[in-house]
Amino acid sequence: MRYPHLFEPLRLNQVLLRNRIVSTAHAEVYAEGGHPTERYIRYYEEKAKGGVGLAICGGSSPVSRDSPWSWWSSVNLATNSVIQPLANLAETMHKHGAKLMIQATHMGRRNAWHGFDWPHLVSPSGIREPVHRGNAKMIEIEEIRRIVADYGRAARRVKDAGLDGIEISAAHQQLIDQFWSPRVNHRSDEYGGSLENRLRFGMEVLQAVREQVGADFCVGMRMCGDEFHEDGISHEMAKEIAQAMSESGLIDFLSVVGSGADTHNTLANCMPPMALPPEPFVHLAAGIKSVSKVPVMHAQSIRDASQAERILATGMVDLVGMTRAQIADPHMVIKIRDGREDQIKQCVGANYCIDRQYNGLDVLCVQNAATSREQTMPHVIEKTTGMRRKVVVVGAGPAGLEAARVARERGHDVVLFEKHNAVGGQVNLAAKPPKREQMAGIIRWFDMETVRLGVDRRLGVAATAEMIRAEQPDIVVLATGGTPHTGQTPAWGADQGLCVSGWDILSGTVAPAENVLVYDSISTHAGTGVADFIAARGKLVEIVTPDVKVADDTGGTTFPIFYRQLYANGVIQTPNFWLERVYREGDKLIAVLKNEYTEALEERAVDQVVIENGILPNDGLYHQLKPLSLNKGQTDIDALFDAQPQPALGLNTDGDQFLLYRVGDCVSMHNIHAAIYDSLRLCKDF
Repeated sequence: MRYPHLFEPLRLNQVLLRNRIVSTAHAEVYAEGGHPTERYIRYYEEKAKGGVGLAICGGSSPVSRDSPWSWWSSVNLATNSVIQPLANLAETMHKHGAKLMIQATHMGRRNAWHGFDWPHLVSPSGIREPVHRGNAKMIEIEEIRRIVADYGRAARRVKDAGLDGIEISAAHQQLIDQFWSPRVNHRSDEYGGSLENRLRFGMEVLQAVREQVGADFCVGMRMCGDEFHEDGISHEMAKEIAQAMSESGLIDFLSVVGSGADTHNTLANCMPPMALPPEPFVHLAAGIKSVSKVPVMHAQSIRDASQAERILATGMVDLVGMTRAQIADPHMVIKIRDGREDQIKQCVGANYCIDRQYNGLDVLCVQNAATSREQTMPHVIEKTTGMRRKVVVVGAGPAGLEAARVARERGHDVVLFEKHNAVGGQVNLAAKPPKREQMAGIIRWFDMETVRLGVDRRLGVAATAEMIRAEQPDIVVLATGGTPHTGQTPAWGADQGLCVSGWDILSGTVAPAENVLVYDSISTHAGTGVADFIAARGKLVEIVTPDVKVADDTGGTTFPIFYRQLYANGVIQTPNFWLERVYREGDKLIAVLKNEYTEALEERAVDQVVIENGILPNDGLYHQLKPLSLNKGQTDIDALFDAQPQPALGLNTDGDQFLLYRVGDCVSMHNIHAAIYDSLRLCKDF
């Protein structure tokens, strides 16, 4: 076996894991009313079927009512009503040979008070948390005793539900490590001051848990290996904490992560995006392991089997968390086991999943539309039991590639036209800015899969209506994308060549000038990415947006990375301004800006104006084919949204007759995930 350490069983207390791969705790945002739903269960079941050894569900599941973190979407361990739903989840996981635990916590100040029961948040010293703006009171002794007891009762519920263990969270600046950290614990009583005193609350929590679950139930703890704050928990301090915890006899494993999470900048480290190197904090876990008496787990940007095997083989840790890797491909483990690594849909670190969670939205994968939709969307495409059809797909961006892949998996003959000599569409441009190169991995998988499956790929061919009809298709899927929307107003002078698009710059069609104004009207990744691309080449760049901040819609773990790079390259950030017009004056372009709130006008004299204003659908081919199609190009949205087959699929096609559908940006501008989802939910029933 190529990965002997990865597939070596491991015992944690009485729990025998079939391998060393873990899906670590994360906030899924699938629970309802504090309970795991059918959607929640199917999401975890897919990982169990995919071979995971241990799944830890319920990231930041609250133990107390005054820790109301996402009760509408997280598992609530503060009530007995959670026991049976958790039991259903555990039974499902065990059926497939996987073990299940859950993470329990009290968030302390790391929360928002304005919701649910409108609690007064508590923290060791009443210090406000910057990210969640959690205004908190100083916790009193009586409240400490109440919350300690709540932990114990929560653990008992977990055991009664039949789970295999519980992980107590003391990472990311939650209540236990708020007591640990000198940054926020300024107390002078028995819970503050010396490290022994600061550890007291966490020790009391673990003792209460053990009293409820006994010695033979698995109890772990997640902790931070370094908060990266001068006044916070250092790595050496974390080693002292880990040694004390592991020698207490109260825990069976430690899960170690890097970075605090109480500022926007440190939060971006906690789920390392593509901009950070692989496994950037494994050295912290190795440092903890050097003093720990119990096995150590680590999970931060471990994405492939070779990484994981090396980390285990060198003894740095005992268990590897590959959580986002299994969000991208829940069958990753069995593909590794069976020697099908080239079929793994590898996580690229886009952080679409976690950025959605920080916006209160359900966790989804940028490149796998089936993840979390297991009730309606298949991870494994079944062969059709109906007639074999001829399917023509036009456009090999993510929407077209997914349409071609799924139709071919169904067993149909598929022809894929792409006017460029390479597949990928706009994703190829998205991979151009600095530290965004891994976006190309999305396309690499589709490229390999469409070749493996035998799709008839005709690259460098701009399909015409006549060419498509000559194929005598039964179904035509148009995924022709769009074009940059630089001409929204004539005042921008796009038709006079006064401004260029981000596509022009990233594709190399137009070279960046020396003094550039980037106008970004939508504040997603594209505008900030092109500004970063230009600035990295030593150019003077100002990025202007009408939104309240630059990169406003890129997500909580992504905008800090952009900001690090923009500040490093001297990019001027100008929010709250509209671009009114562009005109030429001598050898300069004059960009006229209008303040959103005062309506005052300002001018910039620059060498180049780059517009990022989204795209317009490229729908010319659609309008040519529409009158020739049986369904007049219409998608039945009720069937589509209900994940049912298109009614028109029952129509007979012969010769010149065909069904016509559109997916992705050639309908209207969405994003990569939406384009892939469009194609999966349409083509899975062909």
